[in-house]
Amino acid sequence: MAYPQVVRVYSTYQDPDYECPWQSVAPRGSTGSGVIVGPGQVLTGAHVVANATFVQVQKQDDVTKVVARVAVVSHDCDLALLQVEDPAFTAGIAPARVGDLPRLREAVQVVGYPIGGEEVSITEGVVSRIEVQRYEHSQRHLLAVTVDAAINEGNSGGPVFARGKVVGIAFQALPDAENIGEMVPATIIRRFLAGARRGLSPQVPGIGITMQPLENDALRAYLGMGARQSGVLVTAVQYGSSAWEQLHVGDVLMELDGLRIADNGTVRYRSRHRCQFDAVIGDHHCGDVVVAKVLRDRKPLAVRMVMQPMAWLVPRTEFDRRPMWFLFGGLVFQRLTAEFLRNWGDHWWDKAPKELLHLHQAGLRKPEQQEVVVLAHVLADKVNVGYEAFANDVVAAVDGHAPVDMRDFVRHVDRARGQLVVKLTSGAIVLLDAAQARAALPRILSRYHVPGDRSDDLGTAAVAAPSPAAVKARRPAGPAARRPAGRRRTRR
Repeated sequence: MAYPQVVRVYSTYQDPDYECPWQSVAPRGSTGSGVIVGPGQVLTGAHVVANATFVQVQKQDDVTKVVARVAVVSHDCDLALLQVEDPAFTAGIAPARVGDLPRLREAVQVVGYPIGGEEVSITEGVVSRIEVQRYEHSQRHLLAVTVDAAINEGNSGGPVFARGKVVGIAFQALPDAENIGEMVPATIIRRFLAGARRGLSPQVPGIGITMQPLENDALRAYLGMGARQSGVLVTAVQYGSSAWEQLHVGDVLMELDGLRIADNGTVRYRSRHRCQFDAVIGDHHCGDVVVAKVLRDRKPLAVRMVMQPMAWLVPRTEFDRRPMWFLFGGLVFQRLTAEFLRNWGDHWWDKAPKELLHLHQAGLRKPEQQEVVVLAHVLADKVNVGYEAFANDVVAAVDGHAPVDMRDFVRHVDRARGQLVVKLTSGAIVLLDAAQARAALPRILSRYHVPGDRSDDLGTAAVAAPSPAAVKARRPAGPAARRPAGRRRTRR
């Protein structure tokens, strides 16, 4: 039996409904692939088991499905480690060994369970490209390896072998192209597994800067760069990121972790591959110290950065957690996240409101604004008549205070007495009588079958509990999914 370490992964998952954030869409099922990497341990893709409620694995020579649980997951790099409940599942099977970064034109074998059949499939190809790519699951830019072997739905989470070792995990394919698939490289896999053994955070850190290439001679001269100096210009720094208070706007980032940064933002990774400097970050854990060399005020300077998780104004990943929401006077407020934007369907990047898209793409996280609060929906009631048109507008201030984040916003609303004034970035003003809004809560909960006035992560409600009729009437969302059906499988 070829590659006995390769298994099939069955996942039942239930995604949150970001249009009605207090409920979930109907449970669904999907399949993927995985590989045994240790006693009772199966390595697969994070998107294969994202929002999973029940996971099973199955060996090639056994019709029995065995229950597994998600032990460690990193949505940043699209990897997950499953722990099989039955210790006999991996008995007699030598775990697959993880190799190193393959070479260009090296022959590889993609092994898994793609659509079109029930048995294990092996496709062969060669490594065609090694560079930083955008990971579809997390929207992070990390090192990836491109192969010309077929990677289809169901291959997700399956291993890619070279010289008998795992050199990658299949995770996505380029749409509208033939035989251009991508795998998470062995370097990131080794970092993930080492962190899992040591109990470290599975998150991949991020520097948290916006940068500009320095290929223009006039700009280089203005910054005082010498002929032998190269780097990129720091144009923004995200609050809470690794670079916060270490790199400054106007710095020229010249070197990172001992690698010289070229004027187009690339480094010579492992002395072999010219790729964006983001590749360096994928080798580190949160808490590691990375030294950078910058040119500040025309003087070279070394700075030490403690690696932190990526800090976005608009979070890119919201898997395995419930949406954060708050209801007051029939107005439903939510954090702006990438998952919220997916309410606009497959092409949400073209269909969602432009202001929300701009905040997603270019919003800067600052101490005074760490999240974006959106008036997401208006549940019609006599207390909020006339405000229906303001859905999907951003909250600028509540009673004159610009909210730092969702929790800060909720605290101010909970303390409100008399008139509550919410100003939106469109210039519109939503004014509610706080006492009337609180008195309206029971009938709004009952009418719209909402279980309470806020998500669990916002603490205990400061208002009346929902009526028994509202709790009894709660139902799962209908079958219509709010995000692409192929999300759990390899992108095509």
